[in-house]
Amino acid sequence: MRVLHLGFEDPRMPGAGGGSVRTHEINRRLAAKGFRITVLTTRYPGWQERVEDGVHYVPIGFGTGSNSLTRLVAYVARLPFEVRKRRSAADLVVEDFFAPFSTMAAPLWTKRPTVGVVQWLHAEDKARQYKLPLHWMERFGVRKHRRLISVSQGIADRLTGMNPGIHVDVIGNGVDPEGWTPQPHLGKDVLFIGRLEYGHKGLDLLVEAWARCCSRIDGNLLIAGTGTDEARLRAAIRAAGLSERVKMLGWLSGAEKFQALSNARLVVVPSRHETFGLVAIDALATGTPVITFNIPCLREIVPPGAGWMVEAFDVDALADEVARRYVQPGLEAAGALGRKFAAAYNWDALADLQAASYQESLTALSGTRTLLQASYLERS
Repeated sequence: MRVLHLGFEDPRMPGAGGGSVRTHEINRRLAAKGFRITVLTTRYPGWQERVEDGVHYVPIGFGTGSNSLTRLVAYVARLPFEVRKRRSAADLVVEDFFAPFSTMAAPLWTKRPTVGVVQWLHAEDKARQYKLPLHWMERFGVRKHRRLISVSQGIADRLTGMNPGIHVDVIGNGVDPEGWTPQPHLGKDVLFIGRLEYGHKGLDLLVEAWARCCSRIDGNLLIAGTGTDEARLRAAIRAAGLSERVKMLGWLSGAEKFQALSNARLVVVPSRHETFGLVAIDALATGTPVITFNIPCLREIVPPGAGWMVEAFDVDALADEVARRYVQPGLEAAGALGRKFAAAYNWDALADLQAASYQESLTALSGTRTLLQASYLERS
């Protein structure tokens, strides 16, 4: 099958999120099965067109893509034109949803059977942030799709709420094989890994909670990641008087990331919204327990005993839970349970599911397209 994937983020871009990781992990396995895949992404400083693990990456836009706004605007402006150039060589178009409005309603203009992959569905939150009707665009785009792949059941339920007639396959994310390499052990520090988005990732709540509990904890809070709100986060840490108890690690990936997860005593995922929660699964795979807020999607991947959930956005509860679990006996048993749970999130098996979903979607959407064309010819 020839697939044109509208992937938005390149996994090589500094600060790229978990969505681009999923795109590449699935696509490289499909390429090994004989799929011919081209991924259109934004440009970024140092971008290059390339074939990586059998997947053809084509950054599109204007100039070097020096900042997030110009990357977004250039991608949106160029994408329909670039798809029009390439669609004759594609059997299926795959649209990754992306910030800030999720979907460009690709089925309206690709002129090819089109499937959406939903790893991001937070336009309502962005609408409040930017005072723009981005959630209306999201809802409109979801209603134009007929087949979607969601990374969690929680997101699938939201999608069917917007479009009751839609077909959604739930196919989660997997754990990189490198996640199993470090040997589990009890570390000293508490770790956050992720994109530095102050509100979305709950970094404001994390800083406040840490200020309330760090006096009861021997280790430091380590924050690994980059993002648009890094300066704001550093300022908040200084204002809270936490500069000696919070260490910024910068962006970590690959073996370095998994070693950091393994070295931690606890991993905290304080997000206000998640579509899956890849960091939580990665942490469990390394044998490190996870503490999160009790929100949809994370409920699906943090099993009792391998991690703990507190009332959503309750800073006192988060602080108390971190302090309580930090000194809890038997954390090794929690880590072992987490590794057993995470073993089910296997990229090879997930790629097989996605290949089957693509084939079913191509059959269903091509059949619909053929019937509509026949009906039109008959009326003519």
